[in-house]
Amino acid sequence: MTDKNVISLDKIKVACRDCSLSTLCLPMGLRPEDVDRLDAIVKRNRPLQRGDHLFRAGESFRNLYVVKTGAVKTFTQNNDGDEQVVGFHLPGEVLGLDAIQDGHHGCSARALETTAICELPFDRLEDLSTNIPSLQHQMFRLLSKEIGQEAEMMALLGRSTAEERVASFLLSLSERFKRRGFSATDFFLSMSRQEIGSYLGLALETVSRLFTRFQDEQILKVERKHVQILDIDRLRAMINHNSNCEQHQARPSS
Repeated sequence: MTDKNVISLDKIKVACRDCSLSTLCLPMGLRPEDVDRLDAIVKRNRPLQRGDHLFRAGESFRNLYVVKTGAVKTFTQNNDGDEQVVGFHLPGEVLGLDAIQDGHHGCSARALETTAICELPFDRLEDLSTNIPSLQHQMFRLLSKEIGQEAEMMALLGRSTAEERVASFLLSLSERFKRRGFSATDFFLSMSRQEIGSYLGLALETVSRLFTRFQDEQILKVERKHVQILDIDRLRAMINHNSNCEQHQARPSS
């Protein structure tokens, strides 16, 4: 019986121009000859196994990383060793952008499952982007996206209920899987309920209770890490209802 988590090196050593993630990653919008120049600096290493570190907090910044297959979480740790999850990264997403300013990684990154990574030495990428304007534009786009995601996360944690946070998280995953050509309503969660709670600022018990409630209300069907969204409109309605309530409360009375 073949292990579904085994990744062949032949499958991960695919040239950028032939990669199915090219519309999500740096090659988007580049001319074929420029994609080949980018491909020449990409390093494709052996897959990480679950629990392996991609980088650790405090390490010098040398590379950007693109998830090719699998999933990675980024997190910080306090003095007691407790983790605070700051992000989950799926295929086509770039890690390490936050370290450009200070030259050191402010968080750690660890594989959530067997994961293949494309490694881009930043000094060579920087040199290349000065000669390829469209690549430089892509870098600006990625940085802007990173800032936007941080702002959305702060707004979510600052205003929403536990129900809205979990609904938003599931809808975000749904949209991200859809952009990768996967099902938007049937997927596996590579992260634990504990890690989801850490990311959303919720207790494990709260996350588990909401998953159970959503299943009882036939919004989800959950079997361990396998999630099926049965009523995506109900999830959207939870967010829209809370947003409408906030707008109504903020509106001055006549």
